[in-house]
Amino acid sequence: MQRLRTQIGPVFYVSVVLSVGFVLWGVFFTENLSAVFSAVLDYVISTFGWVYLLAVVGFLVFVVYLAFSRYGRVRLGKDDDRPEFTTLGWLAMLFAAGVGLSFLFWGVAEPASHFGTPPYGMAEAGSVEAAELSLQYTFFHWGLHPWAVYAVVAMAIAYFNFRKDGGNLISAALRPLIGDRVEGPIGKVVDVFAIFAVLFGVATALGIGALQLNGGLDYVFGVPTANATQLAIIGILTVAFMISAATGIDKGILYLSLLNMSIAAILLFFMLFAGPTVFLLETFTQSIGQYLGAFAQMSFEASAFEDSSWAENWTLFYWAWWISWAPFVGTFIARISKGRTIREFVFGVLFAPVLFSFLWFTVFGGAALHLDLYSGGNIAQTAANDLPKSLFDTLTAYPLGQVTAILALVVVSIFFVTSADSATFVLSSMSTDGAVNPAAAVKLTWGVVIASFAAILLVAGGLEALQTATITAAVPFTVVMICLCVSLYKSLAAEVREPAAEREGSPTGDAAGQPAPNLDK
Repeated sequence: MQRLRTQIGPVFYVSVVLSVGFVLWGVFFTENLSAVFSAVLDYVISTFGWVYLLAVVGFLVFVVYLAFSRYGRVRLGKDDDRPEFTTLGWLAMLFAAGVGLSFLFWGVAEPASHFGTPPYGMAEAGSVEAAELSLQYTFFHWGLHPWAVYAVVAMAIAYFNFRKDGGNLISAALRPLIGDRVEGPIGKVVDVFAIFAVLFGVATALGIGALQLNGGLDYVFGVPTANATQLAIIGILTVAFMISAATGIDKGILYLSLLNMSIAAILLFFMLFAGPTVFLLETFTQSIGQYLGAFAQMSFEASAFEDSSWAENWTLFYWAWWISWAPFVGTFIARISKGRTIREFVFGVLFAPVLFSFLWFTVFGGAALHLDLYSGGNIAQTAANDLPKSLFDTLTAYPLGQVTAILALVVVSIFFVTSADSATFVLSSMSTDGAVNPAAAVKLTWGVVIASFAAILLVAGGLEALQTATITAAVPFTVVMICLCVSLYKSLAAEVREPAAEREGSPTGDAAGQPAPNLDK
């Protein structure tokens, strides 16, 4: 009880009160909530859509520059710190927290959707050109851009926490810009913004997970698709992830992440070899080339001269979703990345998950496209009518379909637990002044809030409401992320100048009076 009293403060109380207010709004005024969110979405897209595009490209350029510059040798920790987790365990945890829950949902659904409705009307629906575009744009949405967004936040938090002893908060990483005001109202507002970005981003992912599980249970066991079923799924898995949260990161999340990555890998390689293997490998190779070839055009496509509905439903939704997830995933990745150099960190966070993502979407999306193109399948039409069902239609069209469908349900369930578990820890830490080991009561509170947000958004409008909430919640945190880039660069540049000052006989050392590392070696 004493630890609880010392941890909670204004950020916790304000965030919880606002969260409860949102839940009550959704419970008693569901239609009004939906209408307000739709109006806000229209304004955000028409006014700030271009900001999302430029900001996300800027984040990617920034992290790649840091990795290849002299700053790449800086360690996210003290000079003698070394990684706490093995590379395999580290990659499994960051992947499970970053995108794992959504892979099963979108693995078939997105390529199939683009095949039926090609991006910006650039090809005839159902054609070979539409199939090529479908994977090209899927790679774009799940490639380098989202992981660059995560890397910005994670790198800033890890650097200022482990190297500068500034604390495990978003606001602490802004000290080079606003000084001691990070401990005042400005810092608290930044942390509250971050908490709400996390809440809406995670609620979207958990809502999508509930939709996918409901679709799978309906397909395999005949469980009806309904709000009541989805709410029951959220309730049951909430209990599961609260039990996992009680065991800590080094046990619950780590073990579940490794288990789930193993099952996901088995499912992936089974589909690769049970499906049209040569077609999938050729598609993988070709799609990477098309992704890289059209990289710049896709990155800056703002639909200035045409209907923006496709960009709103896909690219802008994804960019906003990644930004809203960034404080959650970034804080978690920072926690597990202590001791790695910036170069090692960027290569691990940016490139390893991207290659796995490309392989995943090629295998599952490519298998669906092959069915539609050459085997009389109808996966694109299924995706248009029922996104979750498209995965199971694809799985059951290949050998051992019932077995792989059940495995998919297991993977989605565990990803749900690990994502919610990670989010519970991050929200608890962010709302208790960066506590490394938040009190159990705080974790329980945020676990209930996360589940409530997901349930409210599902009832308020399903997938459309989830997407709308994510896009609108990401606006203020985009500004915070730009400030994080400036703050991190400013501090890294100061580290480089300090050894030069020492060679010239000037005073040395960082703000804490410690000698700065020699980055000129």
